[in-house]
Amino acid sequence: MTKPLVADGDRPREGGADRPITEVAVGVLINAQGAFLLTSRPPGKVYEGYWEFPGGKLEAGETVEQALRRELQEEIGITIEDAQPWKVEVVDYPHALVRLNFCKVFAWQGELHMREGQQFAWQGLPVQVMPVLPGTVPVLTWLALEQNFSGPTHA
Repeated sequence: MTKPLVADGDRPREGGADRPITEVAVGVLINAQGAFLLTSRPPGKVYEGYWEFPGGKLEAGETVEQALRRELQEEIGITIEDAQPWKVEVVDYPHALVRLNFCKVFAWQGELHMREGQQFAWQGLPVQVMPVLPGTVPVLTWLALEQNFSGPTHA
């Protein structure tokens, strides 16, 4: 495993050094205009109000794609077509050690419905919403490299 990105390194880690990795499926939805979807963390969750790419934890026996399909239906009300595995990043948050399995998604059915009280925004670089969740920052860097974008990716 590559060295994880450490978020809020000054805060103690719940569960200590030997805590398990939580597998998470994350969708990088890109629309026909090239904008990508960010959603805010729902009220009552860790990092409430921070902006991230939508997705969620894998359940027992699920593949990344199966989890992503389920999570995007449950959270934002869409049914995705193909999910293209893209990149993986491990992030050491104070509350959990997570492996973020990012998939690009270019096609889906349905209208966006924020079912957990979150907000959404279609964004380009640099991202205008803030604050951005630490695990989202590497994705913005990867998108900037693909788009030959230079300068800050977010505020």
